[in-house]
Amino acid sequence: VAGQAQTGTGKTAAFLLAVMNRLLRSGEGRGRRPRALILAPTRELAIQIHKDAQQLGKHTNLSLGLAYGGSGYEKQRKQISEGVDILIGTPGRLIDYFKQRVFNLKAIEVLVLDEADRMFDLGFIKDIRFLLRRMPPPERRQSLLFSATLSLRVTELAYEHMNNPQVVRIDAEQVTASKVRESVYYPANTEKIPLLLGLLKSLRPLRSIVFVNTKRAAEEVWGYLEGNGFHAAVLSGDVPQKKRIALLRRFQEGELSIMVATDVAARGLHIENISHVFNYDLPQDEQDYVHRIGRTARAGASGEAISFACERYAFSLMDIEAYIGHRIPMREIDADLLVTPEQPVRRRRRPAQSKPASRQRGRARSRRRSGRRAAHAGGASG
Repeated sequence: VAGQAQTGTGKTAAFLLAVMNRLLRSGEGRGRRPRALILAPTRELAIQIHKDAQQLGKHTNLSLGLAYGGSGYEKQRKQISEGVDILIGTPGRLIDYFKQRVFNLKAIEVLVLDEADRMFDLGFIKDIRFLLRRMPPPERRQSLLFSATLSLRVTELAYEHMNNPQVVRIDAEQVTASKVRESVYYPANTEKIPLLLGLLKSLRPLRSIVFVNTKRAAEEVWGYLEGNGFHAAVLSGDVPQKKRIALLRRFQEGELSIMVATDVAARGLHIENISHVFNYDLPQDEQDYVHRIGRTARAGASGEAISFACERYAFSLMDIEAYIGHRIPMREIDADLLVTPEQPVRRRRRPAQSKPASRQRGRARSRRRSGRRAAHAGGASG
């Protein structure tokens, strides 16, 4: 199956149930080799799939393995080496273990590629092909591919490594138009912070994500939020994995009400009950718009997506509307929404650690010796 489906449509549960049904029907595997491989482009998505698989398969006796970069190297390695039925992970870490012969792919009965378009975006396709060529041929395994868009390159991948796949499409507009209330404001660049603060104070969302296009913008927005009474955190590519997991847990549990995120977190982020998504910066890729607003209105719920078409990024709006197939309703900026912001909070920089005195004295002696050698050499040459 090659499926085009937006996030929040229940595809994770669908393919996990299909995988488990296939493995349970085929009986127990031989040895400790994985029988199903599920590939995801991001750590967050791999972790979420594993969490869902634990819930759905807790009464099946099927063993699960999880592999992703950034943490837990030896723990993951040990778990997989002991044998798993279903192996879930990101391509880089899986190839690392594969080359160490921690596992092999000769017994794979089911392959799942989730968010295949994102695999291309992140440059993982060579890694994907490396793994695909080392498992049984398409005729001897079931293959499931899912993507937000079935572009030409995704379709080519499907037909190259799948056995005459059945194509299933769920159009983007069927998801976004019916469940997400979209709107767009046209603020000046200087009005974006006052407008965001005004909307947050007016709407009082239970849990929301503010999307920006750069890490610098993320820090700026975070500073103003913290300085104006909102408890927020930044999720970007610079956040270490352990801190990232802790932030997402605090966000899920309600300790944090606002997450400021770059597009590195737009996919693979599965948090329940997000009521509002703010596109503080309009994305420059129309597909990212769909992925961003897909963080709300998940699994049939409703949500609100509010976008700022500012002077810098307004040019993206036309492409976004053409892609989703409808105009986004415009809202006027009421003067009451423009809040005068308090001064932003600045992160404290860690002071540079002073070098040990013994090291400084040693370097000083080294410099004096170098100076004497240079002077001696100069005298000799004269």
